[in-house]
Amino acid sequence: MRNRVLRRVALAVGALALIGATAPSVALADGSGSASAAAAEKPTVVLVHGAWADSSSWSSVMERLREDGYPVRAIANPLQGLTSDTAYVNSYLATVDGPVVLVGHSYGGAVITNSGVSDPDVKALVYIAGFIPAKGETVGELAGKSSTPIPLVSVAVPDGTEVSIDPDHFRDAFAGDVDRTTAANMAATQRPANTKAVSDASVEEAYRTVPSWSLITRQDHAIAPDLQRFMSKRAGAHIEEVGASHAVMVSRPDAVTRVIEDAARSVR
Repeated sequence: MRNRVLRRVALAVGALALIGATAPSVALADGSGSASAAAAEKPTVVLVHGAWADSSSWSSVMERLREDGYPVRAIANPLQGLTSDTAYVNSYLATVDGPVVLVGHSYGGAVITNSGVSDPDVKALVYIAGFIPAKGETVGELAGKSSTPIPLVSVAVPDGTEVSIDPDHFRDAFAGDVDRTTAANMAATQRPANTKAVSDASVEEAYRTVPSWSLITRQDHAIAPDLQRFMSKRAGAHIEEVGASHAVMVSRPDAVTRVIEDAARSVR
């Protein structure tokens, strides 16, 4: 009798061990494991902010992208000149494994135009109200074609001159559809840009070899919508438009996320 009980206990323990050993296979069969694998295959989205902003401006976009399973990184763009900023982003991209969707806002668009050729893993470019220079052009030349000049304040620094937007006019120039408190905070925390950012000539045209998308902001007072359309068409980008200010990643993160994910779905 005692031996029969012991055998039954041993069989029960063995069955539990077998169930435990096969549980991961069951999880895969019901789809949860395959969903995780699918998420792991999504490209990394690398976000490059422009002048008078910082990485936190992408916060709402990053939240949405992560919810949809995308790995996300936001670079602290130095804003010290197109040549040096491009080199910085190039070095950052070298640390990212797997396919990349490279996103640039405003001046960040000029940076990704030059950085996008540095790494074969960059599979798509996304311009968010971005500058898209041709080879030999400067951001300053393109900005000069915009309809409304930005009210800037300049400060001499050891390596030249840095400029920022006059805080009293920040909301009108940069964030017209952002609530006043948030816009005031953005004005107070804006990062100045060295004038080399607008005077260094662009040397690459990544959009010639990498598929590109462009979100045009129709209420933009920093880069005229018509200029955005001209640059986007010249680059052969997939174009979408939204009724938003230059700070579209803050005021309309849904629209920004949608364009980025459109580009990401093209990556194989």
